[in-house]
Amino acid sequence: MGWLKRVTLLGGVLLLLAAGVVLAANLWVLARTRDRIQDDLLLCRTAPIGIVFGTSYWSRDGERNPHYAARLHAAARLMRLHRVRHLLLSGDNRTRYYNEPVTMWRDLRRANIPDAAMTLDYAGFSTFDTLVRAHEVFGVDRALLITQDWHLPRALYLALAAGIEAQGCVAPSSPVAGEWRLRIREWLARVAMLGDLYLWHRKPHFLGPREPIRLVGGG
Repeated sequence: MGWLKRVTLLGGVLLLLAAGVVLAANLWVLARTRDRIQDDLLLCRTAPIGIVFGTSYWSRDGERNPHYAARLHAAARLMRLHRVRHLLLSGDNRTRYYNEPVTMWRDLRRANIPDAAMTLDYAGFSTFDTLVRAHEVFGVDRALLITQDWHLPRALYLALAAGIEAQGCVAPSSPVAGEWRLRIREWLARVAMLGDLYLWHRKPHFLGPREPIRLVGGG
């Protein structure tokens, strides 16, 4: 067998192994979290805190990001339905011109959610950071995670690993062009997450002092 055939065979074997790892990791994460996901807002379980994950206000085509809009709509509705008592708005705050938590806070204020029912986390640079900080900084022990269905399995797995008793509530949104790319990226992100947790023991970018959330009316 020539060297080219050997290289081709080795490449094929490595590709199959990689595909197997990705498939196994995703099946594991999905199996561990599927019973915690509810896709009907009216049926979502109650929790003291709803965690809303930041994302860009604008999509790549210059339109309002439907995933952002869906998360904010779901969060506001869950507050009105009394499924959650307080919202933790966590996202990226990389520059004065890009501030996901403040953008969410402004839109939720327009939806008549009171300031006292919202806490902003400016260091939610990733799903991992958001959930570790929710527990370690903001003292969240039980929460409802509010995001898209493709994001919830990883978010839930990370929440449980961080010590949060979490359930997931799907933010209903219509399919958008190019969403398949997000879903493929999410499959790979689940593999990376398992590495973060069990191999290289990732730490959040920034923790800081504890700032436990005080619920309106006590608790």
